[in-house]
Amino acid sequence: MLETFGHLPVAWLLFAVLAAAAFMAFYVGRTQAVGIARGYTSQLNSQPNYHGYFVAMATIAPAAIILFLYMLFGESLVRAQFASELPERIRALGDLELGQYIDRISEHATRRDATATGNALFDAASDRYTNLVGLSRIAAILLAVLAAAGGFFFGRSRLSGDFRARARVEDGIKFLLFLCAAIAILTTIGIVASLLFEALRFFSRVNVFSFLFGTEWNAQTGADFGAIPLFFGTFLIAFLAMLVAAPIGLFSAIYLSEYASPRVRSIVKPILELLAGIPTVVYGFFALQFVAPIVRSSATWINGLPFIPDGFLAAQPTSALAAGLVMGIMIIPFVSSLSDDVINAVPQTLRDGAYAMGATKSETVKQVVMPAALPGVIAALLLAVSRAIGETMIVVMAAGQRAQITPDPTADLTTITVQIVALLTGDTEFDSAKTLSAFALGFVLFIVTLIFNLIALRVVKKYREKYE
Repeated sequence: MLETFGHLPVAWLLFAVLAAAAFMAFYVGRTQAVGIARGYTSQLNSQPNYHGYFVAMATIAPAAIILFLYMLFGESLVRAQFASELPERIRALGDLELGQYIDRISEHATRRDATATGNALFDAASDRYTNLVGLSRIAAILLAVLAAAGGFFFGRSRLSGDFRARARVEDGIKFLLFLCAAIAILTTIGIVASLLFEALRFFSRVNVFSFLFGTEWNAQTGADFGAIPLFFGTFLIAFLAMLVAAPIGLFSAIYLSEYASPRVRSIVKPILELLAGIPTVVYGFFALQFVAPIVRSSATWINGLPFIPDGFLAAQPTSALAAGLVMGIMIIPFVSSLSDDVINAVPQTLRDGAYAMGATKSETVKQVVMPAALPGVIAALLLAVSRAIGETMIVVMAAGQRAQITPDPTADLTTITVQIVALLTGDTEFDSAKTLSAFALGFVLFIVTLIFNLIALRVVKKYREKYE
């Protein structure tokens, strides 16, 4: 029975228990409130429904905490108990080997089609692990039921004619909203902390200045960790992408907001924003199969001109220019949508005042609308740059993976995100400098994008005009 129960999704079981308990608690709390008022609900401080909501919240809150704690620490407790029951010769292994052994046991135990392996010790350990998982889940459900029962009786004991149930319910909802906001903030802090911790481990082995200012990158062999070629490739491709996305996205936003009729806008804008819904891997295929050959053939044609030196352009099968062009196409709806929202936020009274002074449509756009919308447009462009810097799939497929510094856009380059993917894939030691360098690159990329976002917010805050 425990083996079968060990495979059941305990989260769904606890959710069913919570839902049933909440419904029962609401009904009992509302009925009790009506009974206290003897049918005259106007004598209550709060409506009967709020009394029911209060009892329901008091019932499910402790059980929900049990569920949350089980999701966080349940597996760790099972693994710790299982490790303590292993034979001494297995427990004498190092932490890494012991963890790998328990991972194998856990993977075999949680498979629905798991069969005996013929190894008596391994099969017995797998059965014991399954039993421990089942016992932990039974304990979690029992604790949830007991906690719900305790909260139910506590909630009922608080009900009275003068009880401010509505205020308590609203306080509970405010706390829930605060908790959701705190989870988002804590998640960000956790991401930054994990990157920072691993980056510091890397910098304890590699000098930070040689990493930030070195011009040779050969992390696969662990020889050189100079990240300047990666920074160069990242910013060059982002610059090429913005050369495409900035003018096309901005001019399309001006047309849609100032010149297009409502019918044209309703057709063109959704079509333009369809570009944002295309997966990046599709853009990568498009860049590799269509754009990159055109770039290479064009570079070869330029090299063949009589006044061009031989080998002036690299004309590689994959190139920074191909990746930048397609990335720019991908970012167009990002720039266009944000700029369109900013331009539409400019009050119509400014346009009407310009027309009253005799200004034409184009003069109004150039001298009134765009200066008023400029802070938001700059912020949109900076956010688009952050999006371009963080792109991975297009660069992996169309830009190549050579770490070099060259102004030739037809040469193959690599970026920070590409190297992170390359360093964290394959069979590598997690504790090696090669793997840790990926976290250092991720931390630097995080800092760069954060700086761009802060600049964008600063520009908006400093130059934003307020209208009544």
